Order: sequence, then structure tokens, then C-alpha cells
Amino acid sequence: MEKWNQTSNDFILLGLFPQNQTGLLLMTLIILIFFLALVGNSAMINLIRLDPRLHTPMYFLLSQLSLMDLMYISSTVPKMAFNFLSGEKGISFLGCGVQSFFFLTMAGSEGLLLTSMAYDRYVAICHPLHYPIRMSKRMCVHMIIGSWILGSINSLAHTAYALHIPYCQSRAIDHFFCDVPAMLLLACMDTWVYEYMVFVSTSLFLLLPFLGITASYGRVLFAVYHMRSKEGRKKAFTTCSTHLTVVTFYYAPFVYTYLRPRKLRSPSEDKILAVFYTIVTPMLNPIIYSLRNKEVLGAMKRLSQRVCWFSM
Repeated sequence: MEKWNQTSNDFILLGLFPQNQTGLLLMTLIILIFFLALVGNSAMINLIRLDPRLHTPMYFLLSQLSLMDLMYISSTVPKMAFNFLSGEKGISFLGCGVQSFFFLTMAGSEGLLLTSMAYDRYVAICHPLHYPIRMSKRMCVHMIIGSWILGSINSLAHTAYALHIPYCQSRAIDHFFCDVPAMLLLACMDTWVYEYMVFVSTSLFLLLPFLGITASYGRVLFAVYHMRSKEGRKKAFTTCSTHLTVVTFYYAPFVYTYLRPRKLRSPSEDKILAVFYTIVTPMLNPIIYSLRNKEVLGAMKRLSQRVCWFSM
């Protein structure tokens, strides 16, 4: 190991599971979840693209969420599965940087996009007469582009820092992907400045949006409670509760992981929490949004009928 560290600039990913039968079973489960996420999010994107009734800001944002989830889970699971099945643990210095960049870009962009989706529901329910203006096509595009750009800039700053600090200890990262905080444990310099940057970045991209979403949905649920239409109240409540479920699955483990001081964190706990926001949530999002959404279920039914008609 020491000889390898002295002659290579690459890293070692220690992975998530042990190399035994139990590890193989768990890795098989992860691969199954990965394919479910690919199928579910791809189906959601195409369903929204093909059904004209879903060409609204809400579903346009949802299609972007599915796209981000596709890229999100694809940035970690394939490499993890390849390393486990091949018995290799290495990842190149450049590959580690690329993986970190895409992971952080999706993490930041998705956090901002979920905020935009909450704002969309807030305007639709609390200010329905202003909805065509506040959530115009142009505004929707600006929200999406802004999420991608801000997420990319934040990711570039973190990745550039991680790739330029000196690593003079073991290059074995105790994680299943190139998570920057896990990489910093191997640095031979004081990284307190960067740890402060992580705190600020997490607060701006995750904690504040989460608090904003929670506050806005408090106002939304209050408005829903006072709706006269029972059907409208039920529909609005279902939509809001669905989004809150996704938000909780995404934000809670992320915030808990990155806002804790280093001395209170452990590699094993960080890896378990990372499974939720990097693997489980991208798989659950299309399931939650389809099973609890009558418009999506209706679009699926119409599309299946159309396919059956063409096949006859």
C-alpha cells in the first residue's frame, strides 16, 4: 500500500460493502435500485415530453428533476459497482475530480430546483390569479438555468480546491465515491478554511432552501385548509405532501451529514447517509410523483392506450 501511494497520484475508494457474499447481495440490490432509477426517471422525462397536458411549469420542473436524478445516481453507482465486481478499488486523479464535480453539481442544482418547485406550488395555490405571470415559461426557464449555473459554479469551486491541496498521507478514501470532505481527511495541511466553506455552501444551497420550502408550505397548507372545494383541497394537499416527502428524503440526510463538525462524524455513518441522497432518493422520486399524482397516472394511461392502438 505504501509503495502504491508513493508512486501514484490516483486514489483508492474503499467502497461501501465488504468483499463477501453479504456484500455481493447488497451490491446486487444497489444495482437493481440503479436500474429502477434509470427506468423510472427516463420514463418520467419522456412521459412529460410526449403528453401535451403535462406541458406546464410544474411538470417542466419535474422533468428537470428527473434529469438531475439520472445524472446524480450515474455519477456514483457505476464506478462503485465496477470496483466491487472487478475487485479493483482505484480511481484516477482526474476521474476523482470529474466524479466530484458532477456529484456536487447535481447536489446543488437539485437543491435549488426543489426550491423552485415549492415556489411554483406556492404561487399556484396562494396566488392563482398571478400564476401565469409569476410562473411564465420565461421565468421557468430562468429558474432551471439558474439552478444549473449556480450548482456548477459551487461544484467547480469545491472540486478545484480538493484537487489542488497536497495529499501526503494514504490516498485511500473511506467512501464509495470521491466525496470532498472524505478526501480532506487525507490532506497534509489544515483544512479549517475549507470546512468553513462547506458550512457556508451547505447553508446556502441546502439549509436555507429547506427552511424556505418548509415555511412556504406552511403557508400553502394553511391556504389549502381554507379552500371551499373539497376536490381542490384534496388535490392541493396531495401535491404538497408529495413534494414535502421528496424534499425530506433529499435534504435531511444531506444537511445532517455536511453541517456536523468533523469530530462528530464517522466514515461509516457518512456512507450510510450518502446512500439515501445519492441512490435511494433518485429511485424514489419518480415513484412518489407518479403514484400520488392523478395527472401523471392519467398521462401514463393515455400513453399506454396510444401504444396499444399503434400496435394493433
